[in-house]
Amino acid sequence: MKASHRLLAVLVAAIWGVNFVAIEMGLRDLPPLVLTALRFVAAALPLVFLVPRPTARLRYVVAYGLVLGVLKFGALFTALAAGMSAGLASLVLQAQALMSVLLAATVLGERPTRAQVAGVLVGSVGIGVLAIDSGGHATVIGFVLTLFAAASWAVANLVMRASGETRPLSLLVWSSLVPPLPLLGLAGVVDGTHAVLDAITGLSWRGLLAVAYVAYVSTLVGFGIWNRLIARYSIARVAPFSLLVPVFGLSAAWLLLGEPVGPTELAAGATILAGLALVVRRSTADRGNAPAASEGREPEYAPAATA
Repeated sequence: MKASHRLLAVLVAAIWGVNFVAIEMGLRDLPPLVLTALRFVAAALPLVFLVPRPTARLRYVVAYGLVLGVLKFGALFTALAAGMSAGLASLVLQAQALMSVLLAATVLGERPTRAQVAGVLVGSVGIGVLAIDSGGHATVIGFVLTLFAAASWAVANLVMRASGETRPLSLLVWSSLVPPLPLLGLAGVVDGTHAVLDAITGLSWRGLLAVAYVAYVSTLVGFGIWNRLIARYSIARVAPFSLLVPVFGLSAAWLLLGEPVGPTELAAGATILAGLALVVRRSTADRGNAPAASEGREPEYAPAATA
């Protein structure tokens, strides 16, 4: 992976780390499924009228929207509302890195290198340490929902890679049309129709800012860059960079929400960084290999113009 693309992957990790704080702020004013629905409404409109249709088949667009929007983010936002702390959620969610690598190897036949497998395993140990010693910052239902969100994210990565999409931003924007109605329907069942309407009509400035960050910065910029990298490189090369999200997530939660960061969190963060170092380290043999055909393909995407 090019150095510039590694920097982009780190930038995405920083964006997503801060995203957990934005979600926490939004949940103070909005039910979780309503916040998730508004996220994708804002991500889709008005860009859906400005970007071309995805090149992938419709079933991939719909599948990506359902898996990423309804399953992954619906579960994650609900987990945070159910007592999962922002910092811990940013750690547990990165179990998707190991899941993504395993799914890509099983379903797509993408064979990770030994260094990539070792790095993901080491990083997963760091996440496991936090899972075992959460310090009271998580409920059982919150932890389970976050793991479910991680598995859904891994499937979304697989859908993105399998779609063959050459316009990752188009896929992201058009698939954002899929989640709002199912999410609002679920919110009506869980929270009641009146609660949903009151939350939307009484949206505060804090709620608006939270929606703006999770929609435009986290979704369009973050996932726009992420999907570009997934389309260009193998999942095994890209997914492990998400292991950096907890480092930024814990730091942001500590600075902005006052969530404590103790020795366990610091040790887990160091372990995660060590795992990422294994993933991005290129062996001598790897340097000598020519890039695969899929890695030479540059999809249509212009993050600066769209963001």
